[in-house]
Amino acid sequence: MRDSLSDLSHVAALTVLLAVCLSACGRAPIEPIVNYDLEYPPEYGGTMIDATRGEPSGLITMIAGESAASAVAQNIFSSLLRYDKNLEFEGELAESWAISPDQKVITFKLKPNLKWSDGKPLTSADVLFTWRLITDENTRTPYASDYKLVIKAEAPDERTFRVSYAEPYAPAVNSWAGLDILPKHLLEGKDINNTPFARNPVGSHYYKLEKWRPGEQISLVSNPLSTQGVPRIERLVSRFIPDEASQFLELMANNIDTMTLSPVQYARIFPARPELQKKFSLYKELGNSYTYLGFNLKRKPFNDARVRKAINYAIDKQELIDGVLLGMGEPVASPYKPGTRWSNPHLQPYRYDPAKAQALLEEAGFRKNKDGIMERNGKPLSFEILTNQNKQREMSAVLIQRRLKEIGIDVRIRVLEWASFIGRFIKTGDFDVVLLGWQLAIDPDQYAIWHSSQQAPGQFNFIGYKNQRVDRLLERGRMELDPDKRMRIYHEFAEILLEDSPIVYLFAGYGLQAIHKRIKGIDNPAPPAGIGHNTQDWYIPRPLRRMEISQ
Repeated sequence: MRDSLSDLSHVAALTVLLAVCLSACGRAPIEPIVNYDLEYPPEYGGTMIDATRGEPSGLITMIAGESAASAVAQNIFSSLLRYDKNLEFEGELAESWAISPDQKVITFKLKPNLKWSDGKPLTSADVLFTWRLITDENTRTPYASDYKLVIKAEAPDERTFRVSYAEPYAPAVNSWAGLDILPKHLLEGKDINNTPFARNPVGSHYYKLEKWRPGEQISLVSNPLSTQGVPRIERLVSRFIPDEASQFLELMANNIDTMTLSPVQYARIFPARPELQKKFSLYKELGNSYTYLGFNLKRKPFNDARVRKAINYAIDKQELIDGVLLGMGEPVASPYKPGTRWSNPHLQPYRYDPAKAQALLEEAGFRKNKDGIMERNGKPLSFEILTNQNKQREMSAVLIQRRLKEIGIDVRIRVLEWASFIGRFIKTGDFDVVLLGWQLAIDPDQYAIWHSSQQAPGQFNFIGYKNQRVDRLLERGRMELDPDKRMRIYHEFAEILLEDSPIVYLFAGYGLQAIHKRIKGIDNPAPPAGIGHNTQDWYIPRPLRRMEISQ
């Protein structure tokens, strides 16, 4: 009997050891069999893992100017103000703020006893330093224009920061909700454009950097000195997975908790997989973003409005919405979220009209050669569409290529990894046409994107758009405090932009998010600010956490 028990013990031990080895070798966490729909009280701890298509170039957002950087940095750095769930301002570092009767001076009072994650005091001197940094001519940033309108900034005491403007400035308060405050004691006298701090930052928000493994992931850990209190989830991990199909496999294998789904994954795969519905909640919301085709206006033939309009008429936008987004998107005719007061309701997208497109090209002097390609003065109408590794954009590029071929335009497609795409081509202006998206702020001011002064390397008007009427409207819109008058300014701005066609609006897609049901505390239905407004309150009950094998 003893021998039999001994044999059974050896078998059990080998089975456990084999399971551990297989799990460790495959780096797959062990998932307990639980009912994820049960309610649990809030508690602290756990790890949430997401996936991002692009690895940040750095974590100083004023320099990086990219969504991959801001997605991570927003958990590390704090601003004076932020938006609450109803898109109203509330203090972040600021305890209060006051605007002078003439609307030219804003005085911020910081919360007491603020600290950086390294334990050093965070004071108004850091805010003043950050303002000086972003307005320094040597700082290569696309965000400086808002802050250069400040004619005087001062920090009369450790908790007071005051800014003065020459004229009332409509986006002033909003601008201070978008500036990450940086530590003076670590960055004073340093070259902000090239500093190791970008990859090893010290902030003041809910999390601090734990480890950055290049090409693999960034992990953040709860900051015990956070100026906002301690978040409930202890650790955030962002894995760099450029391909959405690979992301989805990782989601199904329990290796990530959340990802942005493709329309196919959202509308076809999830409904057909009951086991996925047991583990994941799906969220759908129209965000402040749109996808577009942008022309390099400094290159021929894109300096000719007839060519740009011809391309606009030749692209079937509804085909993109139906074929790429499976209907989960909206057509757009202005650079604002559909349905908001800033979106001009009288504007309509360029209709699909290949005959009109061909007529415009002929008016511009193009004729088809023996190969069926349009040419002018012996030069064929041929160019390259550049985009990043993003399946929706890649699929859109293929459909656009096919439609343009039908009217005699030869298009090549080039897909690049995000960091190379931005660094080698966008910031240098070395491209013909780009297929990209804009993630927009809540305030309607788009000076940084469309004003002709914003074309230096690293700034956002990288397509080279220049229109004096648009410049004047953008300047007026920033100074107009009356919401109705301001709305009319931006409606006129959008009308001119649509007529000029410096870009082709393709669509505004719905954000389709899958989040594992182990993540609790998510507001559903989502408030105006979206489901991510309170991630600090999300939590992972202990019974639902991964049983991870230490590496």
